[in-house]
Amino acid sequence: MASSIDDLKSAIKKALPDLDMVIAWAAGPDPLSHTPLFITEEADIERIEWDPRCSQNLAGYLPGLRGKKVGIVVKGCDARSLVELLQEKLIDREDVTIFGLHCTGAVDARTARKALGSLRGLESVSIDGGTASFSVSGESKTLPLAGALQKKCFTCTGADAEVCDHFIGEHGQPPQVTDIPATTLEELQAMSMEERLHFWEDQMSRCIRCYACRSACPLCVCQDHCAAQSREPHWVDQTDHPREKLMFQAIHALHTAGRCTECGECERACPMGLPIMTLKQALNLSIQD
Repeated sequence: MASSIDDLKSAIKKALPDLDMVIAWAAGPDPLSHTPLFITEEADIERIEWDPRCSQNLAGYLPGLRGKKVGIVVKGCDARSLVELLQEKLIDREDVTIFGLHCTGAVDARTARKALGSLRGLESVSIDGGTASFSVSGESKTLPLAGALQKKCFTCTGADAEVCDHFIGEHGQPPQVTDIPATTLEELQAMSMEERLHFWEDQMSRCIRCYACRSACPLCVCQDHCAAQSREPHWVDQTDHPREKLMFQAIHALHTAGRCTECGECERACPMGLPIMTLKQALNLSIQD
């Protein structure tokens, strides 16, 4: 991993003079989650971080930067979102320089914190084989991958950024996770239609309608004309009722049907921990069939 980040910094340093900026990750206030870094000067390059805490999909920033020469660092799932943006002509390939990486898996901050407790003094996170290791104040703590990674990693179809201008490091396979618990989609498929409705009403009763899921989605690009806030026509009520919240989630899922790359940003960003990626997975499965 050390050689990969050094090679990444060197590649960005070489390309930066011809770009307006490069988007990567830097250490954030949460020790389990790195934050986006917008590099415009060479000094910013030293702040780059690359490890399993780099979970955020940076591709979502590109449509808002159209017209600029932008470099972007992507892992496998991010690259698939970037391809979708290219297919829909929401970004211009000649304006984007892609630095691709191999991803060993993205840590789920919620589950890791719940399993390990306080992580004050967290120094590093790494994944080797079937284990995630957390170095905390010189002490090593480990978790099996099934209890450490984000759900999207369990169904990863490719950990390498297949579309890129510069691939950094070595190619590899998706994380090999054993003892994966049943997914929410599998649980729902075993339910009756009435039970499914009760499940979603229960989940939506916790939704605070912050729209973090919408803001984090790299393919939800119609935010200025969102059906959730439109009053003419008036699609979704603002009342605090589970079915109105489910109506918004259903519209959001249908708007990304056939487009969603299951990057998991909607679910990761949700402050209430709602399993909303399940809606997209169900639609993707139907479309595939």
